[in-house]
Amino acid sequence: MAEFRQLGFQRLPPVVKNIIIINVIMVLIQFVLGRMGIDLAVYLGLHYWKSPSFHWWQLVTYIFMHGSYNDIGGTFTHIFFNMFALFFFGPPLENMWGPKRFFIFYMICGIGAALCQLTVLGIEFHSLENAVNAYAEHPTLSNLLSFAHKHGLDVTKDAIERWSSDPNCSDCINSSINNINDYYNEVVNSATVGASGAIMGVLFAFGYLFPNVLIYVWLLVPVKAKWAVAGFAVIELFAGVQNSAGDNVAHFAHLGGMLFAFILLRIWRIRVGNRYY
Repeated sequence: MAEFRQLGFQRLPPVVKNIIIINVIMVLIQFVLGRMGIDLAVYLGLHYWKSPSFHWWQLVTYIFMHGSYNDIGGTFTHIFFNMFALFFFGPPLENMWGPKRFFIFYMICGIGAALCQLTVLGIEFHSLENAVNAYAEHPTLSNLLSFAHKHGLDVTKDAIERWSSDPNCSDCINSSINNINDYYNEVVNSATVGASGAIMGVLFAFGYLFPNVLIYVWLLVPVKAKWAVAGFAVIELFAGVQNSAGDNVAHFAHLGGMLFAFILLRIWRIRVGNRYY
């Protein structure tokens, strides 16, 4: 903790404090409106630009959204770790830069993460759209199973057995096409939420400017900030490229936050002591 005090971690500065407060309030509003049948993520979460739910303001508002109103545990975990990281790594930066510059940095990292996420979604959804159209032209059981394996579509055992027993089953063909179209619409209309992109930008800036300060991974293992940041980046890149089924974490948004943090730091040529970075 002494090292953090030397970096200006003496009190919670205004921007960090207010960001934490706003995020907590937004989660509470999510749960209240959710009980009323209103999913706030539909309006404020980041959607793919081809989704009818997409609006330009979501590039900003998604940063202050976390989890889902029907998943209390997941939502609490999501916001806790994001705000915990901001609580520790944000104050030294804000105290060094001042509230205005820190807020600009935080928001640009968050918006930059959103742009990277939309770019990756554009590539992924274009491939998915082609796969959906290809299946509609050749709807066979083998093609259905191939699509399901590649894109994570659930196909029931009963549906497989029914189609296997009757290869010319028209109901099976029509049902499979409808299921795939429903799956496509569900995926395309899903929302990305969370401050993780902006937080990863803050973490990158901390490691970039204070590379030899020790941080404690999982509160136990002391690691120099520069190596911790490099490790997080490698993990995010590997997870993003692997793209495991069921993984709903926006890994490239996290990397996007880091990328925009690096760009800003180079443009601003931030100075620490007698050194420029």
